[in-house]
Amino acid sequence: TRIEVFANVGSLADAELALRNGAEGCGLLRTEFLFLDRTEPPSADEQARAYQAIAQTLAGRPVIIRTLDVGGDKPAPYLVLPPEENPALGVRGVRVSLRRPELLREQLRAILAVRPQGQCRIMAPMVSGLAEITAVRNLLDVVVADLGHTAPVQLGIMVETPAAAATADLLAAEVDFISIGTNDLAQYALAMDRGNPDLAAEVDGLHPAVLRLILLAAQGAARHGRPVGVCG
Repeated sequence: TRIEVFANVGSLADAELALRNGAEGCGLLRTEFLFLDRTEPPSADEQARAYQAIAQTLAGRPVIIRTLDVGGDKPAPYLVLPPEENPALGVRGVRVSLRRPELLREQLRAILAVRPQGQCRIMAPMVSGLAEITAVRNLLDVVVADLGHTAPVQLGIMVETPAAAATADLLAAEVDFISIGTNDLAQYALAMDRGNPDLAAEVDGLHPAVLRLILLAAQGAARHGRPVGVCG
């Protein structure tokens, strides 16, 4: 088994720094930098230019692009999401994208525009069940057909919820890879808000419950021969 060290990237400057420090690729491109602090979402062309610049900087190394992960503690004014009593348990991550499919469609178009084809992979955040994977896959198939895209497109998911970790054997059958988001996984497993200053120090990524969920996720992916990343 080969272990690769990828970088978390949130900007072109991050990609340049990652390359200088020997990263073997980008394991998580946080696309929120394009969507936040503005009054309207970026166009597919604007996104494509940003993704292309990062892909070129990484010179052929894999780039895993996480689809829009907003909601909860990351509001976007143009989404008009209602206030939530428990935002960490509300409309965030892939749930936002599936409620605003036109945003996801434009983002997928932008990712597929990056050249060379196949360098970029797609990863959906905060997945908790098969229905979400199916919905993202169906929309991706439509965009692929519209663009006449011919190269294989890898689709993966973030495993950040206990539900996803516990059913990783079922989810991994429907995707090409998984990435375990240990920060959120620990938060949800321990029922502790990692943004709460009174609790943050107790959100223990090495808690036995968290480690057992990580093991379940890894075993579920291994059952289908899927690569596993860890991010957090």
